[in-house]
Amino acid sequence: MLAAGAAAALAAAGGCTGFTPGNGELTEDINVSSTLLMEGSMLPDAFTCRGEEKAGSPPLQWSGQPEDIGSFAIVADDPGSAEVFWVLFDLDPATVEIRQDGVPQPAQTGENSFGDTGYTPPCPEEDDPHEYRFTVYALDQKLELPQGAPLTDTLEGISAHTVARGSLVTAAE
Repeated sequence: MLAAGAAAALAAAGGCTGFTPGNGELTEDINVSSTLLMEGSMLPDAFTCRGEEKAGSPPLQWSGQPEDIGSFAIVADDPGSAEVFWVLFDLDPATVEIRQDGVPQPAQTGENSFGDTGYTPPCPEEDDPHEYRFTVYALDQKLELPQGAPLTDTLEGISAHTVARGSLVTAAE
């Protein structure tokens, strides 16, 4: 039930038809990149459960966001399985990057699909292809939810306040 609700909120925030962001306008102008991830390439094992050490979140950078935003949010998910691996919200609007395994202050970390806070690495089975999407959302305000906020609350808040977004999509088999 939680996964279905989260999937619906995530689909709305992802821009499916019928989505009306907080101010009625939505752009996809944010360019998301990473020094360690490549668009369309395999997600490095270091960021999956196959890594030699406990996997941390990948570094991300972004540009092209609109002016006068209230905050950023980041969601890492597998759109095919409706699983969310990582949720960050209330990132300062001046922030344009996250370091590997970092959470810049005053950002908050929300629950993921597994009931954990922080980055839970994807664990794809061999020969079972998946896409992993790292999306940066520009919001018209802070969500002002508590640390560890429930997944449905953060995704609904992100959906209601998104004014722009951009994604970096990787794969895994």
